[in-house]
Amino acid sequence: MKTYFGKMRGVSIERSFVGWKDALWSWIGTFSGMATICLLSAGWLSQQLLIVGSFGATSVLIYAAPESPFAQPSHVLFGSMLSAAVGVVCYQWLGATPVAMALAVSLSILMMQLTHTVHPPGAAAALIAVAGGEGVHALGWWYPLLPIGAGCVIMLIVAILVNNLARHRRYPHYW
Repeated sequence: MKTYFGKMRGVSIERSFVGWKDALWSWIGTFSGMATICLLSAGWLSQQLLIVGSFGATSVLIYAAPESPFAQPSHVLFGSMLSAAVGVVCYQWLGATPVAMALAVSLSILMMQLTHTVHPPGAAAALIAVAGGEGVHALGWWYPLLPIGAGCVIMLIVAILVNNLARHRRYPHYW
């Protein structure tokens, strides 16, 4: 028991703080990526086809932590799209039920781990597929492609362009 509870104390690590330049580049990237998605979405007959809550978390990874394995393009795109598809399956089989929501999130994590494409916002995309309401449900099998796939591609293009403008940044680290 002592070992078990001892794990909960954590360990001491040396923390690295982000300087104002890095924070500014993260802001520029996030603003540019989200503004692009929002402007494109507004152009589609005022339907918010590209705006998905999981893109906020994706922004944190690709603009503020571009070196993270979870932020690399294959993880962002395939992890999100695969998870969204899992969410669609769960909704179609079980409706917008608590069991479908739990299965969507847990199965999406399982699938991302098995395919080596873990992207934490992907689990949110799976949950949104089930709990997102009639607008999301009406998209059906389009949901993994539009908004998820198209939105990820747009954000990745902006991340590649903006992150590489800074001399001290490099993105992606691998594909």
